[in-house]
Amino acid sequence: MDTAGDERFTLVVKDIDSGEILDEAVTGAGYGLAFSTDQQWLFYARVDDAWRQHQIWRHRIGTAMSEDMLVIEEPDERFMIGFDRSRDGSALVIQAGSTSTTEAWLLDLAEPTSAPVPAGGRRDGVDYGVEHAGDRLLIVHNDGHRGFALAQAPLEAPNAWEELLAAGEGERLLAVEAFASFVALELRSGGLASVRLIPRAADGSLLVGEATDITHGGELDTVELDANPNWEQSTVRYQLTSMLTPPTVAEREVSGGATTVLRVTPVPNYDPSLYVERREWASAEDGTAIPLSVLARREVQADGTAPGYLYGYGSYEVSIDPSFAPTRLSLLDRGVVIAIAHVRGGGEMGRDWYEHGKLLEKKNSFSDFVAAAKHLTDSGLVAEGRLSAEGRSAGGLLMGGIANLAPERFRAVIAGVPFVDALTTILDPSLPLTVGEWEEWGDPLHDPAVYEYMREYTPYENIQAVEYPAIFASTSLNDTRVFFVEPAKWVARLRETVTSDQAERPILFRCEMVAGHGGRSGRYRKWEQRADELAWLLDQLEATARLS
Repeated sequence: MDTAGDERFTLVVKDIDSGEILDEAVTGAGYGLAFSTDQQWLFYARVDDAWRQHQIWRHRIGTAMSEDMLVIEEPDERFMIGFDRSRDGSALVIQAGSTSTTEAWLLDLAEPTSAPVPAGGRRDGVDYGVEHAGDRLLIVHNDGHRGFALAQAPLEAPNAWEELLAAGEGERLLAVEAFASFVALELRSGGLASVRLIPRAADGSLLVGEATDITHGGELDTVELDANPNWEQSTVRYQLTSMLTPPTVAEREVSGGATTVLRVTPVPNYDPSLYVERREWASAEDGTAIPLSVLARREVQADGTAPGYLYGYGSYEVSIDPSFAPTRLSLLDRGVVIAIAHVRGGGEMGRDWYEHGKLLEKKNSFSDFVAAAKHLTDSGLVAEGRLSAEGRSAGGLLMGGIANLAPERFRAVIAGVPFVDALTTILDPSLPLTVGEWEEWGDPLHDPAVYEYMREYTPYENIQAVEYPAIFASTSLNDTRVFFVEPAKWVARLRETVTSDQAERPILFRCEMVAGHGGRSGRYRKWEQRADELAWLLDQLEATARLS
């Protein structure tokens, strides 16, 4: 549990039948928790002073934390380490990774005090994930494959990878989950998340030729695995969503293919027939086609009069997939056209999409977003002067970048926990995450070319004395990932530099005093925070009246 929002946890072990607290000795833990087979030992992670998860520890339930034993430590500051329990419960799968390189180990949970065994080794630039499949290992890797491939290896020879299938054209393999009678492969195809089911033969081998994809036929459908904890299950549970489709939990029979919808998230007074979603494409400065996911009320015409809202992220190979958000309905019902710009730096279109939006190509993320904004207005979907934008965290860096690059294109910008003083942060290796981030942004401390490149795009250094959009910046006092000082100093410089009328286009700053990177704790407090932001946005767009 974490009550401060700083992502440092106390582990509490409770007897379910009696309600008795058995153990709460472990404090300051990182992410992850796993029991040994006999449930007498607990595995957890620790973070260093720079908030890097760097150690895995073993704790005997009922003893003092001072008696805990170190299982493995990752000394390289570029790497973070984590773990998971295999679905059959036999092994702890430990993985250390930077943004480009991975190493894995296995630990027998029936022998919790044993040492972890290497399972794949470490080779610079080889990114892989290991899944314990009972009688073998399954590996999703990029060794010789830009779109990644699926391989298998014997438990006794984890380095002997045998390729089973490679990503097809336009695909990116993401991860694999193993079950007794099948495996589920998560991938991206055509820019959207998908799941491929592969049956297993009686001897455990994968029947790759009999693979089937889970599809529902929607243009913007996102399909991802849900929780599937049982090793022996014959069905797979997954989540379906789109910008029009509320989160839907469904179950697919692997052998017969029958699908059962288990739950559709209820949305009171929601009629999907009132809205339309579609894929649009913008043209970037270099001619690259940038996908947009677009949602609007059906009666809103592309006549150049509608207000608009454009969301983006574009870092760490994170994909912002089209999904349902009930908070958007109040915007849609006031005529706002909503779009997501899937800019480079994210993972929507595969590994190359990520590679061309990081390091010395990071500026592509900003220019792609501006190209998406231009497409919305040039096509008549959104009115000139009525387009807003939002991004959070590294997406907040995107917001600061586009506000400097093309302030005239945006009427209002929401920047949540924004990474807007990136150069200062990435120059200081003592700060949380900095050294590991050098593989994402480059190392400006030791490389003058990286310093100059970052200096050209980081938001704080590039504020201009011109008219800017209205800006709503929010942060949290206990945020470990992006310190509150970043948006605070950014807002201060904006206020003293921009030439726009700040009564008409205010630059607002809000700092939550008991919260972390995710904002205020508690469901209703987050709804209140979001309502504040959207009410401000609608006012700036002059879109407060509902459509008739």
